[in-house]
Amino acid sequence: MMGKGPGKLRSVLVVDDEENLRHMLSVTLGKQGYAVDQAANGEEALEKSTVRDYDFILCDIRMPVMDGPAFLARMVERGGGTTIIMMSAYGTMTDALDCMKQGAYDFISKPFKNDEIVLTLRKAEEREKLKRENRRLKKLLGREYSFAHIYSKNPRMQEIFTLVRKVADFRTTVLVLGESGTGKELIARAVHFNSNRRSAPFVAVNCGAIPESLLESELFGHVRGAFTDASGDKAGLFEQANGGTLFLDEIGELPLPLQVKLLRVLQEGEIRRVGATASVPIDARVISATSKDLAREVAEQRFREDLFFRLNVFSIVLPPLRERLEDIPLLVDHFLEKYGERYGLFGVSVTSGFIHALMEYTWPGNVRELENCVERALVLCDGGDIDEPCLPATVRAMLTDEVCTSSEEESLSIKRAEAALERRLIAKALAVTGGNRTHAAKLLDISHRALLYKIKEFGIC
Repeated sequence: MMGKGPGKLRSVLVVDDEENLRHMLSVTLGKQGYAVDQAANGEEALEKSTVRDYDFILCDIRMPVMDGPAFLARMVERGGGTTIIMMSAYGTMTDALDCMKQGAYDFISKPFKNDEIVLTLRKAEEREKLKRENRRLKKLLGREYSFAHIYSKNPRMQEIFTLVRKVADFRTTVLVLGESGTGKELIARAVHFNSNRRSAPFVAVNCGAIPESLLESELFGHVRGAFTDASGDKAGLFEQANGGTLFLDEIGELPLPLQVKLLRVLQEGEIRRVGATASVPIDARVISATSKDLAREVAEQRFREDLFFRLNVFSIVLPPLRERLEDIPLLVDHFLEKYGERYGLFGVSVTSGFIHALMEYTWPGNVRELENCVERALVLCDGGDIDEPCLPATVRAMLTDEVCTSSEEESLSIKRAEAALERRLIAKALAVTGGNRTHAAKLLDISHRALLYKIKEFGIC
């Protein structure tokens, strides 16, 4: 199929059974700088579009041989980037809307003025320009700021990506720490799929979601007759992950008796099924994660110190979303694309006010909460721009009363409130300026030196 090539005129194929209309549009559009071709019906248009890529197609709805909707369906089935605009002398909104649902960009009713056609094409050109720019930016963002389905341009997250690459091929245990919703399982998967174990299973289990009475059997398996319901042998999760990776999420919820058995597995490299008399060797890399402070759990004797040291050979600490505000626009774009494809809602955009509101919120649920927020907003937007009214009530409530905190004592501390406000303003300024500290200092109306001091004081990356 012939390409358009650089420097060529924007091409239009006019498809209509009325010769006079085709001639009139050819003359009009030719004067506007378009290269115009003609077809008398959908079948002829299909043949011509097979040997040439058109930028735009103006197609009548009612035609003999092959009508407009049938032609549109064939073009959509074939794929490609041609923008198709339907024309109808009957003014039937149902036909026009059906065509747009099938993939037409727009429709225009006959009789029309020449300016209407030109304006519609100009709008379509602008849309195509924006789509190309969007694809370019997405490609750029995907190359620079994504890693194993994790999207971030935050310096701390970029450092984590580097750590993941370094540790991936080693069998050493990895402990992923971070608040709920920060993406601990995504990091665990990134370690696995960047390692030489990537073709073997990745098995995940939430240690807090399985009753203690069943957890040992789930992890290590059992033999027939080991307990009342053990009607046959069953492989545990360690065996299922053999050669690959076992991800133990919420490891802080693991009961103390099982902590002893897990420690033995890590030390000896073998497991014993419940009810079995012999152990079998196992080769499963263990990655664990928790939102708890395991050091405190150890101090309060709720977690074994020897197991903690064994799991914590290599630790990765994920920052909460409130400390990587510059990622919010990037994540919003990613989630819009993800759920737009799922629900068939394409081309939806967000207002600057919506993004500003997201940047003001503290995100206790982190990235998971942001994802849920964007999905909800997409469903509510009815195909239009997403604005502040689409925010959940919990977000709006916190934005209207930023002074309120979970602790009454904290809310009454002027010193803490001032520090929190300073930190948020600095984080926002850095996000707005893309991390440019000189520009951020100007926005904050402080010296560059003072900003560097505050960044160090608050631990902002």
